[in-house]
Amino acid sequence: MKKMCAAELLALYASGKRDFSAIDISEVDLFEANLSGINLTGSNLQKIYLPYSNLDQAELQQAQLQAAQLSNAQLYQANLSYADLQAANLFRATLRRVNLRGANLAYANLQGVDLGNADLSCANLSNADLSGANLENTKLTNAQLSGSNLFRTQNVDLSNAYLDDSTIYPDGHRLNNGSSSHKNAVDYGTE
Repeated sequence: MKKMCAAELLALYASGKRDFSAIDISEVDLFEANLSGINLTGSNLQKIYLPYSNLDQAELQQAQLQAAQLSNAQLYQANLSYADLQAANLFRATLRRVNLRGANLAYANLQGVDLGNADLSCANLSNADLSGANLENTKLTNAQLSGSNLFRTQNVDLSNAYLDDSTIYPDGHRLNNGSSSHKNAVDYGTE
């Protein structure tokens, strides 16, 4: 995996290159970068600094984004399937129509995120903070939400997601039966 600095990546992107598959840009500072349509499939972006960046329609399948800083980033229609975003900060990011199928978002900060029409099927959202997130038409089929905070999430359908007694529901309550469950027919509208 080739290590690349921010200046080199931005220069190549500006010259028209979009395929940066399997590169190492971990811990690089790309604050407010416009990388729309970039292909970073299988790349190492651990601890990258990308707040306020534009990653619309980016290809980030199987990318390593652990502890990445993506607050207020634009990721409209990005493909993050099977990406590892454990402990990533996505505070108030735009993730509309994003593919996060099978992604690891355990312990991620997703407060105020817009996940409208996103696919989080089979994603791991254990202990993630989704408080205040928009989950309108978001697919959560077989998503793992144990220990996650869903307080004040909007328009969420939890009917096919895995929840347990440590999950905080949109109304602020927790399940009281003390056992893991596969919830059925739970639909929370706008608060």
